[in-house]
Amino acid sequence: MTKPALERIARALCSHDGHPANIRFEGEPMWRSYLPAARAALMAIREPTERIRAATDGGWKAMVDAALEEGPAI
Repeated sequence: MTKPALERIARALCSHDGHPANIRFEGEPMWRSYLPAARAALMAIREPTERIRAATDGGWKAMVDAALEEGPAI
């Protein structure tokens, strides 16, 4: 099963900073500490550009909102 988008972004940010995603930090997997940054990244792209709007038939914002609502796997 594919991990939720928010979790994949958090894991990618964690990895980008050179940390193994599943290393423990304050009792949780390290990637979870990147959730606020992952959420901020999704919020930053929530409003589509004209080009994105045209390419997605207006469904971009709904897609990003769904990713935000889905949250990470628990």
